[in-house]
Amino acid sequence: MEREEAINAVSGAVAGLVTAVFVCPLDVLKTRLQVTKASSTSISGGIRAIIAHEGTRGMYKGLGPTLLALLPNWAVYFVVYDSLKRRLGAVTPPQSAAEGPLTHMAAAAGAGVTTILVTNPLWVVKTRMQSPYLRRPPYKSTAEALVRIAREEGLRGLYSGLAPSMAGIAHVAIQFPLYEYAKQVRSTEYDVVVPATDCLTVPELVATSAFAKVVASTVTYPHEVVRSYMHLSGSGPLSGLKEAMGAVWREDGVRGFYRGCAANLVRTTPAAAMTFTTFELVSRALREAL
Repeated sequence: MEREEAINAVSGAVAGLVTAVFVCPLDVLKTRLQVTKASSTSISGGIRAIIAHEGTRGMYKGLGPTLLALLPNWAVYFVVYDSLKRRLGAVTPPQSAAEGPLTHMAAAAGAGVTTILVTNPLWVVKTRMQSPYLRRPPYKSTAEALVRIAREEGLRGLYSGLAPSMAGIAHVAIQFPLYEYAKQVRSTEYDVVVPATDCLTVPELVATSAFAKVVASTVTYPHEVVRSYMHLSGSGPLSGLKEAMGAVWREDGVRGFYRGCAANLVRTTPAAAMTFTTFELVSRALREAL
């Protein structure tokens, strides 16, 4: 692994770890809202209900598989994204106005496909452990869940929800180009020898990453609801897609595809800001130290 790829891997893993622990309670709430019929339950009310019935521990259900998924997820993602971006020539100033964003979109999509294929089984486990509505005996651990799903459902179960996950690549294909663009716009004020984006302050990194995340999450959110349905049902990578979409539509119509969206934005916006800011700061520190 090249020096830059090693730095991106470590930085991505650290950023994923910090973010996962911070946002886990909202992730639990979002998952439960996604797989149940929409109600008037508020974010604060939902959190209080979970604590009342399951204690503080209930707010951290699924943290194990989340950590196991996020560590390789962001490590692999940032390595592949940066590698593809450099190979496609995105590090140097683009020759045309369209080349930069298109390069970032291609790199983000390629990195997204790679990480989904690596981590999908862990996201299935995370969704099932966070939902109290399973008809099967509860899983005792991440390892036991993976073994049981593989034995009882095979690859079909481990890769359930793969289709909407692949559709969710549109999320990063929107988020990363917006993030890169926002950084470049903000960095034009700096007159320095090193890449100007390396001089952005923490508030600037937080603002640019949060902006990109809000736009991408809102536009692509329906795929997350469908994916959660498929994770729970173990309906396979493709075959359950139509059934899951039909079930959501019959219960709540268009509204159903945005179940838990508010909780998701409250969760993902600071999470994205934390992930990207941590990644940028850790990678800068490692570059200076090595």
